[in-house]
Amino acid sequence: MRAILAAHVAEPGLAVVSIAAADDATAFAIQDLLTERCAAAPADRTTTDPGEPGVRLRFFVDLRERPDA
Repeated sequence: MRAILAAHVAEPGLAVVSIAAADDATAFAIQDLLTERCAAAPADRTTTDPGEPGVRLRFFVDLRERPDA
């Protein structure tokens, strides 16, 4: 996963969301729920960590804006 930079959380309302889930479908379902409510830069793939269960997904959200704005 790429590093979290200061710009990703430089202002109130900006956040980095990291999801750990059993499978891709679950991780993307959670991402979809959040991106319906706020502006986001959604991820298009999950990652796996050797020796760790499940998958990981990280994406960036801006709570100050609605996705339809």
